[in-house]
Amino acid sequence: MAREFGAPPVVFPSGGNPTVATGGNIQQRRVPTAPFQPSRPSNSGIPFMSFDIGSSATNTAGPIGGGIGPIGGAANFDEEEPLLDELGIHPDQIWKKTKSILNPFRVNPTFHKDSDLSGPIFLYLSFCLFQLLAGKIQFGVILGWIVVSSIFLYIVFNMLAGRNGNLDLHTCTSVIGYCLLPVVILSAVSLFVPQNGAIRFGVAGVFVIWATRACTNLMVAVADGGEEHRGLIAYACFLIYTLFSLLVIF
Repeated sequence: MAREFGAPPVVFPSGGNPTVATGGNIQQRRVPTAPFQPSRPSNSGIPFMSFDIGSSATNTAGPIGGGIGPIGGAANFDEEEPLLDELGIHPDQIWKKTKSILNPFRVNPTFHKDSDLSGPIFLYLSFCLFQLLAGKIQFGVILGWIVVSSIFLYIVFNMLAGRNGNLDLHTCTSVIGYCLLPVVILSAVSLFVPQNGAIRFGVAGVFVIWATRACTNLMVAVADGGEEHRGLIAYACFLIYTLFSLLVIF
């Protein structure tokens, strides 16, 4: 025997939302509403406070640069200095100082008034490279001798000059490093010179005298109080570059 259930009738209004009649009262279903959106200020000057992505990309004014566009605060890299200039490396000055050493009879001390260590480091690496091609790994030895030679010549010069001596250690190291150029050339030439024989010693003597003369003239020119002690300063420079030439010969 079938059983009858008293289900309330479902009424479909003209709007399309179904309603259910229960006990004479019609309860309509809730229509889903749009999610909450915060109100946008009309005069907001900060781009990321705007929720309208399209308008923020076109109306963006950079807070730093003040430019108009998508990236208004981008830096202008055309006005930046070259990287070498920011690091204190000036290739044109290094070339002028190196070229002034090439003439042992007339060394121009004008360029060496402004001392630097970029050129000496380059010559040091070149010297080590030529020694490496000759089968000698002497990076630490050459660097140590440069440091000791700079301190030695700095002390000797200021002791001879007395109160008039104004040679600083940075300038002394710069001059010794640039005057290392003849020894670097000697190291390159020695790759093609026979190992045994008097020719090797004669060539080394010429380059040592070249380096000694250049270093002595620069020391006397860039600092005060060394003119009357030129002979003793030349002897100290001769000892320094003789030690470097011994690394090349042996």
